[in-house]
Amino acid sequence: MTQSQAETIAETWKYDGAYSFYDMDQDEEDMAEFLNPAAREGKVFAVKQKEKLVGFLSVTYEKAEAEIGFGIRPDLTGQGLGQSFVSFLVETVQQMHQPETISLRVAAFNQRAITVYERVGFQQMEQFDQITNGDVYPFIRMVLKCNI
Repeated sequence: MTQSQAETIAETWKYDGAYSFYDMDQDEEDMAEFLNPAAREGKVFAVKQKEKLVGFLSVTYEKAEAEIGFGIRPDLTGQGLGQSFVSFLVETVQQMHQPETISLRVAAFNQRAITVYERVGFQQMEQFDQITNGDVYPFIRMVLKCNI
C-alpha cells in the first residue's frame, strides 16, 4: 500500500452512524500505525478494482494462523458486496500463506458483518473486551478453517 493510499483511507473514509466506530480517526494509535510505512510494510495491502481503491487488507501470520483485518470503501458498504469482498480476501490470504486457519476480530455490535463472515464460513469462537477508540468494547473472535 502506498503512503498516498493510506492517507486517503485514514483521512477520507468516513462511515455512517454506528459504523463511524471504524473511522481511522476514532483511535489515534491505530491511525498513527496505519500511516506509518514501516508498520504497514509487508502486512497491509491495497485492494483495487479497475485501478480504483476499494479496500485494504492487513495480515499477520503466526504459526499456522493468519489474522486478518480489512476495510471496504464506505460508499460500497450496505450494497451486498461484503460476501464477495471477504471471500476474495480469504482466497488471497490462502494463496499468500497457506494457513490452517484464518481469524478476524469484529465488534460485537456489528451483526451485519458477523452475518457476512458466517456466510463465508467463519465461526464465532470467543467474545472478549478490547481497548480501542479510547474505551473498552466487546469483540468477537471468528475463525475459518482452511482446506489444506
